[in-house]
Amino acid sequence: MTSLSKQIQAAPIGHPAYSQTFPCQPETAEIGRKLVRDALAVWRLDDLADRAVLIMSELIANAVRHTPYPSIRLMVGRPSAVRVRIGVVDRAPSRLPVLSPADADDESGRGLLLIDAIADRWGYDLCRSRSRVWAKEVWAELLKEAGQ
Repeated sequence: MTSLSKQIQAAPIGHPAYSQTFPCQPETAEIGRKLVRDALAVWRLDDLADRAVLIMSELIANAVRHTPYPSIRLMVGRPSAVRVRIGVVDRAPSRLPVLSPADADDESGRGLLLIDAIADRWGYDLCRSRSRVWAKEVWAELLKEAGQ
């Protein structure tokens, strides 16, 4: 099992973020959950942890299921004092996420529906290098509510 190789530390300026590449395997979900909890603890945003952990787990599960490449990049960022962004980058940009209803007897296919229900917003960005699209990041954002 791969473990986090660096301690998470809040950046003193700019937008703090953490990212690292891991195997595209179901076991990576445990690492992703720890990454999210550790980052949110450093940023004192523990109240977002339960939703953030669930989002990271679902994003990793989708990448594992739909990506034929051996690795993915996990990302946790803090674009503002009250916003957290959780993302997974994979090298299958032609396989875009689609929000679609699952039938009652389906055993899978509800991950994006769950993310849509608990995230403040979500989407994907294509990663380009010159004129070539080489990857995509599927992401979700959570906002810290006033008074929390």
